[in-house]
Amino acid sequence: MRICDLREKEVINCRDCTRLGYVCDIEFDICNGCITHIIVPGPCKIFGILGRDHEYVISSCNIKQIGVDIILVDVDIEKCLVKCE
Repeated sequence: MRICDLREKEVINCRDCTRLGYVCDIEFDICNGCITHIIVPGPCKIFGILGRDHEYVISSCNIKQIGVDIILVDVDIEKCLVKCE
């Protein structure tokens, strides 16, 4: 699987069946080449006009399954929601 293939998959939280969005970026370990985190844009600001303030940073150990068109994760939303840098 290529990294660009991950961008086409929607991320869904198994705990409450919420749709988090699509993968926009990844973090990986340079030494061994493994993906450490996937990054999904967070909720929009006022009516989506002002962009986004936060993003979901989901550890690879929280990924439960990668399917044809979705990625299932099991995360606590408050813990993985971080402010954009």
